[in-house]
Amino acid sequence: MSGAIRVHDDMLLAASEALAQQVTEENFEKGLIYPPFSNIRKISAHIAASVAAKAYELGLASRRPRPKDLVKYAESCMYSPIYRNYR
Repeated sequence: MSGAIRVHDDMLLAASEALAQQVTEENFEKGLIYPPFSNIRKISAHIAASVAAKAYELGLASRRPRPKDLVKYAESCMYSPIYRNYR
C-alpha cells in the first residue's frame, strides 16, 4: 500500500511489533500468544499501517503523498468478499 518494492528488515520488525501490540492482557490470561482470529481485519490493517509507516520513514515508499491516516487507508485497500445477489 506504500508502493515499496523492497522489504527492509525494519519493515518486518514493524510488522512483528504491530502484531504483538494487538495481544491484550485478557488474551494472555486465556493463554493466547496471538490475538483472536475474529479481529483479523482490524489487526491486519494495523500491521499494514505500521509496515507502511516504516517504509515511508526509510524512504522506500513510492506512493505519494503519504496518506494522513494509514490505518484507514489500509482498510480501504482490503478486499471485501461481498458478492451481489444475481437472482
